[in-house]
Amino acid sequence: MTIQEIREYLLRFSDSVELLGSGEGKITGPAKIELAGPGQVSFIANEKYIRFLGTTEASLVIVHRSVSVDEFTEKRSFLKVSDPYTAFVFLLKIFAPPRVITAPGIASSAVIGSGTTIADGVSVGEYAVIGDNCSIGRNTVIGSHSVLLNGVTLGEDVLLFPRVTLYEGTALGNRVVVHSGSVIGADGFGFAPQSDGSYVKIPQMGVVEIGDDVEIGANSTIDRATMGSTVIGRGVKIDNLVQIAHNCTIGDDTVIAAQAGISGSVVVGRHCLIGGQAGFAGHLELADNIQVAAKTGISKSFMQPGTVLRGTPAQPMRDQLKLEAMMRNLGAMKEKLDLLDAALKERKSDA
Repeated sequence: MTIQEIREYLLRFSDSVELLGSGEGKITGPAKIELAGPGQVSFIANEKYIRFLGTTEASLVIVHRSVSVDEFTEKRSFLKVSDPYTAFVFLLKIFAPPRVITAPGIASSAVIGSGTTIADGVSVGEYAVIGDNCSIGRNTVIGSHSVLLNGVTLGEDVLLFPRVTLYEGTALGNRVVVHSGSVIGADGFGFAPQSDGSYVKIPQMGVVEIGDDVEIGANSTIDRATMGSTVIGRGVKIDNLVQIAHNCTIGDDTVIAAQAGISGSVVVGRHCLIGGQAGFAGHLELADNIQVAAKTGISKSFMQPGTVLRGTPAQPMRDQLKLEAMMRNLGAMKEKLDLLDAALKERKSDA
């Protein structure tokens, strides 16, 4: 693409894209700002990378409107936008090569059960297994060695990477992406303790329902409900190695980072951000727009929208930072107390 074509393309997503520099030349692909060469486009969204403005070899750099670039425009062109990160994401969508998960059509080694309906444009990879009474929407791709048990429903334009497993009754909306190794609809962790110390398994009779535009990372697990549904809302993004237990509800457009663990019957609001390795006790609730820092332990509900949580047990960040500051001063406080204690003992002995 020419630089002018890139500017015109980005104008579809932004009300203002200002060009500085000559605007001449063609762009062949994207690159990191510190590694970019002639003919490549990069971006700066974090101020710590501004130091590369004078040294990068990129022909085009996308920056925030507030960044001053006048002294660098002789060597390269710049596009000023309100959100450089998102603008670069849209460019990546153009330059990214198409992913081929499996050959078009249904592989001869795939196994498809009775009563299953498959819409136009569906591709099924080698050795995939689709059970009875499933429904597969248009243009969906099912990677090799994936397994869909009976009664699974997939919407349109779903992408299952190789070796995905969907248990019976699981329902995925449109444009859902599930990466390799993920298991959706396995039994929830339900066992009733007995007087002799043994456990009786609780039948897991529910299902998992996943909304449109959800993406689930590799080796993540979402358990079916004991009764009713485990629900993943529209637009939710789940990283690798995330565990979501039975009967949870995850609100629309919530993002969950790697190795987070969410216990049973937790309700997470819309637009929440959950950091890596965060842990949730069961049967609690988070309001909308809550942010959970990495390694936070959530042991109770938080119902104030927009709260930022940190620490174990979780507290609003301001309270938790105050506690951390106190903890760092414990050594000095102990020394003062020891001195006071010694002084009191000396006064008592003198008396």
